[in-house]
Amino acid sequence: MASLVPCPHCGQRPKEEFTIKGAALTRPAADADASDWFDYVYLRDNPRGAYQEYWHHTSGCRRWLVLTRDTLTHEVAASRDAADGSRSEARP
Repeated sequence: MASLVPCPHCGQRPKEEFTIKGAALTRPAADADASDWFDYVYLRDNPRGAYQEYWHHTSGCRRWLVLTRDTLTHEVAASRDAADGSRSEARP
């Protein structure tokens, strides 16, 4: 059985409709030094537990989402529209 991802626009959808694009990290300031940018671009922690990631609903509403996913169990705790985090949040 396919895993389901809660889309705040389309409801529960199969994960195959989505493309994972990467970690939802805070960008350094534009005037940050080169070492801060190097860390942001190339170095990543590999945490256990809840982690926020950008996902694109490529076969659905084509919206960018931020999913909170457990890196151990792959369970999705919540999702929200990346453009406006306070607008709507979907939970499984």
